[in-house]
Amino acid sequence: MAAVTGLPNTQELVRRYLRYLSDERRYSPATVENYRRDILQFVGFVESAKVENCCQADALHVRDFAGSRRRRGISARSLQRSLSALRGFYSYLQRERLVGSNPVTDVSAPGAKKKLPELLDVDEINCLLAQVPQGPLEMRDHAMMELMYSSGLRLVELVNLNIEDLDLPQSQVRVLGKGNKPRYLPVGLAACKSLRQWLDARKTWVDEGESAVFISNRGRRLSSRAVQQRMARLARKHGLDKHVHPHMLRHSFASHLLESSGDLRAVQEMLGHADISTTQIYTHLDFQHLAQVYDRTHPRARKNPSRKRSAPGEE
Repeated sequence: MAAVTGLPNTQELVRRYLRYLSDERRYSPATVENYRRDILQFVGFVESAKVENCCQADALHVRDFAGSRRRRGISARSLQRSLSALRGFYSYLQRERLVGSNPVTDVSAPGAKKKLPELLDVDEINCLLAQVPQGPLEMRDHAMMELMYSSGLRLVELVNLNIEDLDLPQSQVRVLGKGNKPRYLPVGLAACKSLRQWLDARKTWVDEGESAVFISNRGRRLSSRAVQQRMARLARKHGLDKHVHPHMLRHSFASHLLESSGDLRAVQEMLGHADISTTQIYTHLDFQHLAQVYDRTHPRARKNPSRKRSAPGEE
């Protein structure tokens, strides 16, 4: 292959892209590291094929790379993540006018299937939230769960909340999503009531100068791990026979809101998804619910509500 002239070398291009993800897109260090690893695996592959610069790679190289990874036993899900990282990298190079087209656009991981998110049904949500909290610890935990289900917060958004982010008179909360993008979310009546109770109890624990909404009994900001542990413990206490984690409340919020409203765009905005295709996973859950209702009630249905159907386009 002819020598490449006038282009930055591949390592420099990768460094620029990772800096862009970190500084401009505000990706977390862990996410940037995952991108770096995935991109450099592809770089090593094409260099072994005598491709001097990553800007020379084409769709055939990407497909060969994907096939090579699958033969080495990489899961379809991991390969899907790698291809997503490469797709973003080449989109960046395209915007910088270093490549004419994105070679990853039409390449997908073979056999990759989206796993439907786990969620709680309305009865399970009521079981989790119907208990009257006793004491500051339970008031805090109840307020966290009410808020996550009311407004669909991510775990990191919940633990990063500060007092000034709450506007309870207006029934809204300000959160910083991925890329530090702010969004304003409505807060339901039950969540507002629970938050007011917790904020009153919080005064007995808080250290001077601590701005976090949710704190430990030592007065400092609560960790993500502590939230996960408390939620799992409370679910067991209330008799739920499944592992309940914070993101399950976000999934439940999205699915129940979509089921009631049918407004996919509104759900996308509330979840803070940049791409509506990410939100569309909840339409599959909504279809499963409708299919189960049909199977239970239609006189000519199969009468097997436990059997899962494929959503439209999946068969």
